[in-house]
Amino acid sequence: MSDFTNEHMMLVILGAAIATYLTRIGGYLLLSVVSDIPPRAEAALNAIPAAVLTTLVAPAFYATGWEGKLAIAAALLVGLRYKSPLPMIAVGWVIVMVCRRFIIG
Repeated sequence: MSDFTNEHMMLVILGAAIATYLTRIGGYLLLSVVSDIPPRAEAALNAIPAAVLTTLVAPAFYATGWEGKLAIAAALLVGLRYKSPLPMIAVGWVIVMVCRRFIIG
């Protein structure tokens, strides 16, 4: 049998699922109970998406080749210009595909 059917692995997956659910529902319940959020806490909560996005993009930027770096930089510029994420995703995807198809081979 593979490791994925091991009962210890299933317990780890179940524990991770429960921990993930509790952290998500815990934040929702906490914010539903608190009527006034202090300005500092609100500022910290507003900064979370940017911090999460940075933790996702920064390792990819350093781990990928030059075409990935070019695509991330172009997507960043498009993302600063347009509010919708679709143009940003499209530009990054097109740059990587064109570079891989016509330049890298």
